Amino acid sequence: MRILMAGASGFLGTRLVDLLVADGHQVTRLVRRPPRAADERRWSPSAAQLDPAVVAEADAVINLAGAGVGDRRWNDRYRQLIRSSRVDTTTTLATTIAGLPVADRPEVLLNASAIGWYGNTGDRVVEEDAPAGEGFLADVARVWEAATRPAEDAGVRVVRLRTGLPLHRDGGLLKPQLLPFKLGIAGRLGSGRQWIPWISMTDWLNATTFLLARADLAGPVNVVGPASVTNAEFTRELARQLNRPAVIPIPALALKVALGGFAQEALTSTRVLPGVLNRAQFTFRHPDLPTALHAALHPAP
Repeated sequence: MRILMAGASGFLGTRLVDLLVADGHQVTRLVRRPPRAADERRWSPSAAQLDPAVVAEADAVINLAGAGVGDRRWNDRYRQLIRSSRVDTTTTLATTIAGLPVADRPEVLLNASAIGWYGNTGDRVVEEDAPAGEGFLADVARVWEAATRPAEDAGVRVVRLRTGLPLHRDGGLLKPQLLPFKLGIAGRLGSGRQWIPWISMTDWLNATTFLLARADLAGPVNVVGPASVTNAEFTRELARQLNRPAVIPIPALALKVALGGFAQEALTSTRVLPGVLNRAQFTFRHPDLPTALHAALHPAP
């Protein structure tokens, strides 16, 4: 397939590009700077600028663009960036797709979303049919997903990837925890009772390519592992695999001082199941946390 991708230089995007190219697909990357390679095309999503001819060349569009949620302390300006970096890119892609002649439209738009859609579910298990929750990230997810509607209304298959927390030692949930754990100064966050919707990097990549190929699947898809765990369980298993103690809990108040507005999201409990993937008989390579953490800490070369 000829695939146009936004967010190709990010934590997930770089790995997905490598996999798609290895599988024989042709990937064109959207960049905001002048192109430096033959596989790059320039766009400006904040100004809603994208050459329709670039989109018309694609069989599929994948949008993973968005400022990192946990990359820095939240303030009003960064909250706006989290929102605009997702909504502007999605709106620009979806409206450009919808504006093309029917014969030139790509077959599918795979658009990033997040399990933040559900807000705090406590111990309640949710699947894709659950309504949006409350909180900043739930509000972002609501408008983010709504921005895909022009493409959907134009008859293009749209998949909204409600991604959980991919596990890999070089980024995401795991990277900032490794040093404190190795130093023996880590522990559960707050009460530790909040549920964590993790997924192995391998399974996230495989699920994304699975959804790319499955013409019968559309709408929201929870891209999470099949066995969510609490923060306390996650902490114990990571400590076991690193052979380090994890006996110093981080109080909720300390998180609020360190993380600001993001602290409340870090303490949110989201117990999510991959309902669509399970019903589609997707096979998880790492269906439990021990195997997923082992793969994350010892990735294949």
